[in-house]
Amino acid sequence: MAQQTIRFRIRPDGRVEELVEGVAGAACEQLTERLEARLGAVQQRQPTAEAFQAASAPQRLVQPASQSTPLP
Repeated sequence: MAQQTIRFRIRPDGRVEELVEGVAGAACEQLTERLEARLGAVQQRQPTAEAFQAASAPQRLVQPASQSTPLP
């Protein structure tokens, strides 16, 4: 699993900028939802390239079904 990082920049005027790295798809918003609720109203959201990537599903090893009739 890739490292997930949330970086904050607090501007002199009190605005807080948040940058999420290592999280693909909508999981970014789920990850930061509670933090943003405590910080205040979100004024602007700018998705990164990672936001448009599909979240990877866990890989599964699938064994092929055995054939009931032998090949000639």
